[in-house]
Amino acid sequence: MPRRLPTLAAFVTLGLFWGAWAAVLPSVQEATGTSKATLGVAMLFVALGALPAMLFVAGPAVDRFGVRAVAVGCAVLAAATTLPGLASSLLSLVLALTVTGAASGALDVGINANVSRIESATGRRLMPLAHALYSAGILVGAVAAGLARSEGAGRESILLGVAAAIGVTALLLAQDPAQLETPRARRLPSFERALLTIGVLGAAAFVVEGGTESWSALFLERQLHAQPDVSGLGPGFFGGAMAAGRFLGQALRRSDRELLVGGSLVACAGCLLPAVAPNAPVALVSFTLAGLGIALNAPVVFGAAGRGRRDAASAVATVTTLGYLGLLTGPPLVGGVGQAWSLRGSFVVLAVIAAAVAAAAIRLRD
Repeated sequence: MPRRLPTLAAFVTLGLFWGAWAAVLPSVQEATGTSKATLGVAMLFVALGALPAMLFVAGPAVDRFGVRAVAVGCAVLAAATTLPGLASSLLSLVLALTVTGAASGALDVGINANVSRIESATGRRLMPLAHALYSAGILVGAVAAGLARSEGAGRESILLGVAAAIGVTALLLAQDPAQLETPRARRLPSFERALLTIGVLGAAAFVVEGGTESWSALFLERQLHAQPDVSGLGPGFFGGAMAAGRFLGQALRRSDRELLVGGSLVACAGCLLPAVAPNAPVALVSFTLAGLGIALNAPVVFGAAGRGRRDAASAVATVTTLGYLGLLTGPPLVGGVGQAWSLRGSFVVLAVIAAAVAAAAIRLRD
């Protein structure tokens, strides 16, 4: 069984990267000379790199080699994290995001499978706490990167600092005694009907999470003319609210259905507010509500996928792949709607999706 500390640290540093990435996105757009729609298309390549890596590489590798595969994935992400900050053209950005997406997706599957195994071995919930720490990482990464930008730091140096933190986490995972466990023989991804069903539901909720997290800073800067130290608070507040919701979910004793329905309705309200927000404070309140509402989607669907299964990584890989189809296509969806309509209209679309998740989740069995 993997130790808790290295796995939980990996959740923190993975969130640290995505929070910092959201905060430096305006700098990346300026450096590459891309429009909102083009930047959204480029971000789609995160998904194109991540999805096959999660389903066909990470799941089977972690089930076969255990924590060793997770440590290697973390080290690869540490190296890949620097690449988007070096991009100076659309092509170089696309290539960088493809590599980074593959590394991030592989690590994501590995650490979620580790948590599922810990839950199965101990009989205690850990997934909400793990995802709360991921959200806390987003908060720290986004706010710190926003402040660093306001002091003149470039996107390159910010992402290099994040890469160093991820590298330290890879060393912690490499020293985990669970390295000595007997490898499992599972080699193929799992496509059971139950996993596909919960994965599709999770994917819709992930559209809301990915779209809000990735475009909140740009919304504040482009739509409400906020300064970088304020725009960085968008993904930061969103991540902080998700962390709070997940810490709360660690203590709550509610069914999956109750958590998904209630949370999705709160997220719907949070996504509607930006459509009419007159200033940055109101927008920040809306992002906080959206984060609080969508917080328990990932812990619920990932926990249900891997808990009690011998092939936990392959099961988590199936649900994660479907879920991240939503998480990683959310940003380009917002960019496309923003270009064709407006960024305010994009958040109306996210609100409609959140409402649909709530309606579908009512049919879930407790």
